[in-house]
Amino acid sequence: MTTKGLSRKQVFIPMSRENINFIMKSLSLHVANMNRLLRNAKSDILTDYICANPIGITIVTNKVSQQLDIAIINNYVKSLNDINSLQVDKPRLPKSKSYLKIIGIPFFPHANSQERLTPNDIETILKQNHIFNNISLASKPRVIKVSPKSDMSIIWLDIWDVQSSSNTKMLINRCFNVGNYIATIRGANMNPSVPQCKNWKWGHATFSCRIQGAKCVKCNGLHKSEHHQEFGWCCKANNKINPPRLETKKGKPCPHLFKCSNCHRDHLANSNQCPFWHHRFNREWH
Repeated sequence: MTTKGLSRKQVFIPMSRENINFIMKSLSLHVANMNRLLRNAKSDILTDYICANPIGITIVTNKVSQQLDIAIINNYVKSLNDINSLQVDKPRLPKSKSYLKIIGIPFFPHANSQERLTPNDIETILKQNHIFNNISLASKPRVIKVSPKSDMSIIWLDIWDVQSSSNTKMLINRCFNVGNYIATIRGANMNPSVPQCKNWKWGHATFSCRIQGAKCVKCNGLHKSEHHQEFGWCCKANNKINPPRLETKKGKPCPHLFKCSNCHRDHLANSNQCPFWHHRFNREWH
């Protein structure tokens, strides 16, 4: 689980610039008053300090705040005499990404068809099911086969969650119907994609690549892709072959066709038509 933007022991309150300026004039007083109210409510949360940014204030606490603590802080801020409460938004806890997977849905959902399940299909399925009503996706769903010989899929979901992971806990082990199939939600670890290095080979990052220099995404030559027309043999004139090859005019795109250096099909090595790209979240396939 990775936090987004704020650490766990913070409460962020969006507000207008005028309200921010007023609070920043008496920081120590506001910290003391918040702590007095928190102690009176028998809370074990204490405010350490307050800092500002262009769109609000961040209240740093000694522990992760619960809803009651947030309500006390919110009521205090909105009750200040010189604060325009209409320009104070609802306090926000830091958000994090949680990782889930859905199993039990066919990879080819339509009978007698080789049309595969798509991320858009998954988004439609989620919208139609009430258990996902308050869930926000952090990225597009990812669909892979369980194994190369299987006809079932695994759907990887990244969702926005609160620090207590309440959304994730609510979803894990829940089942729901997708047509005649019963899908099950499981917890998952972060599922990073299989890396593709700068030389267009899959399975390792650029810093681990053993190829010296650079390779062209089009012709696989030993030059950078942006220098293909200058160094690519296909764009240079050759009168010794039959028929003679003409030089590609400067500024014109290369008209020659090459095979992908990974799958050897008719597209570039970084194309989203490549099966290596389609299986970029499936380490077993690679």
